[in-house]
Amino acid sequence: MNTRKEFDFLISEELAGLRLDKALSQHAEIESRSQATSLIDRGFVTLNAKAVKPAHKTQAGENFRVALPHEEPIELVPYDFSLDLIYEDESVIVVNKPSGLVVHPAVGHRQDTLVNALLHHTNELAEGFTAGRPGLVHRIDKDTSGVIAIAKTEKALRSLAAQFKKKTVHRVYWLIVYGNFHKASGTITSYIRRSPIDRKKFASEKLSSASAPEGKLAITHYEVKKFHAAGLSLVHCRLETGRTHQIRVHLSEAEHPIVADPVYCTSHRSKSLSSVHWREWAARVPHLMLHAAELGFVHPETGKTMQFSAPWPRELLPLVQELGFENV
Repeated sequence: MNTRKEFDFLISEELAGLRLDKALSQHAEIESRSQATSLIDRGFVTLNAKAVKPAHKTQAGENFRVALPHEEPIELVPYDFSLDLIYEDESVIVVNKPSGLVVHPAVGHRQDTLVNALLHHTNELAEGFTAGRPGLVHRIDKDTSGVIAIAKTEKALRSLAAQFKKKTVHRVYWLIVYGNFHKASGTITSYIRRSPIDRKKFASEKLSSASAPEGKLAITHYEVKKFHAAGLSLVHCRLETGRTHQIRVHLSEAEHPIVADPVYCTSHRSKSLSSVHWREWAARVPHLMLHAAELGFVHPETGKTMQFSAPWPRELLPLVQELGFENV
């Protein structure tokens, strides 16, 4: 195993009883809990030469062997991809991202991401908080389309990041889900963490009074805009927090999964629709019906409140029109 450093991690009395990923994140060599989880999942953390799981409950005196792997440096190569630019000035860029485009380089997508496309468009991007992610202050899932803001200057980067942290950024998503809601509007609040059953998914944590939550607080405000007798609802969601897969988790756990969600919606859910016509309609949906439609923030230089929006992507629009949801 090609590594740059190995060390022992001895569980003290203070760390005993914690999940291994949470305990390991306390070590000076580990930058975050997500890094700890990744190392454990990839087999770089062992106990008595055996692999362990992130949820392993630690005991005082356990001695784990941790290997920090050589990470391949990410070479940022410009990608000749036509961007749908909504707005651009000397400080910020606002892009309407298509579904299927990964936001930043990662395993499996090194040179065909939004970041690579931005580098082809301009060489004026803020350095970014993380290597390989110039200009990024937020992200949206690969399968989600819609509005995303990019910082061109360090001042813009810091300003936008502060606005996201203070939860003053306006973010509204449009989505089409299965089922009819009992309440026309409401708020879903939970603590979200990676699913202990399927590491590719996220899930709300079951809380108990015995311990503090390990997940991250996630708050989604929803409003049902229209219901179709086929068994489908148009919903607008306003995010108060921005956790990975937040809307997808919250709506699926409320038994209203988003249409064509490959992760959180079972393939047989379309059988709940009212007719063969609508089941065939569902089969034609090319990708997740989740769209980041509105984004608003205070401009880093002018102090002016800026509001941006993007319509349903063209590949979804005929399907949305068939439901009569396009002008809602």
